[in-house]
Amino acid sequence: MLAGSFACSRHNSNNGGSDNVLYIIHAGSLTYPVKVISDAFREEHPDIIIRTEAWGSKAGARRVTELETPADVFMSADYMVIKNMLIPEHACWYLSFAANEMAIVYTGRSKYADVINADNWYDIILRPGVESGRSNPDHDPCGVRTVFTAKLAEKYYEMPGLAEQLLDRAGRNIRPKETDLIALLESGHIDYIYLYSSVAEQHGLEYVELHPRLNLGDPSLNDWYSKVQTETLGARPGERITEWGQAMVYGLTIPKRSQNQALAAEFVSFVMEGDKGQKILDSLGQPPLAPAPSQYYEVIPEKLQKYAKKP
Repeated sequence: MLAGSFACSRHNSNNGGSDNVLYIIHAGSLTYPVKVISDAFREEHPDIIIRTEAWGSKAGARRVTELETPADVFMSADYMVIKNMLIPEHACWYLSFAANEMAIVYTGRSKYADVINADNWYDIILRPGVESGRSNPDHDPCGVRTVFTAKLAEKYYEMPGLAEQLLDRAGRNIRPKETDLIALLESGHIDYIYLYSSVAEQHGLEYVELHPRLNLGDPSLNDWYSKVQTETLGARPGERITEWGQAMVYGLTIPKRSQNQALAAEFVSFVMEGDKGQKILDSLGQPPLAPAPSQYYEVIPEKLQKYAKKP
């Protein structure tokens, strides 16, 4: 068994929860995908009640660690949130289930919307009178990835100081999670937001497709992405951790204290099936990843092991 996972065991039974109620805590960027997947799941299980909470993934993980918060399934925009904040005390394993990429998102009313492109986006964002926004990296992986994109842009364009300028400009409009920024964008309060391309597509927003060296969407570029880092809040009060750039990988798990693990496993299986949840995610702009390597393969519930691979 994996070192450090000795307290973990496979969860295949209920622990006293209601048989037909499933509690899901998920990343803000998964709000629409979770709704679509949940609706499809309920077509097969019409008696099931699904209750959801959307948070920045880090804030959501902190909800999982609060004993009074129901959590049968946790779905994060970054598998590292599960690894860093939930394993081994609150979870035993994770499954990688989708990819994504960063984009510069705007509307037709945004200043300079008619001229912004993949070559001049940073110049447009820094022009006088242009407002941009980003999510909080202490609460949300999209905020962390915004920092990485800005720092990678500084290296890629060989423009010292660019990252600080971009982050300072967007720092005037920081929100807890990335989807909180959409209302500000659609109301015209801000012109551009750093956001996932999938969320832009789901909301019918325009976006700049960034170069692969900037969008964190290409696993083959992980050596390049790892050249940047940032410090964020850890799992414990006052704790700081260092995060390194890497390609985006969404992860999910069934927390140890799930009160309905059998139903949770059914839902996770639905998410991971290629012709079900994975097909839905792909249609919503999030390429599926299953089966992907997991260092926790040996403690993944037996029913779900087929959605992962040994590393």
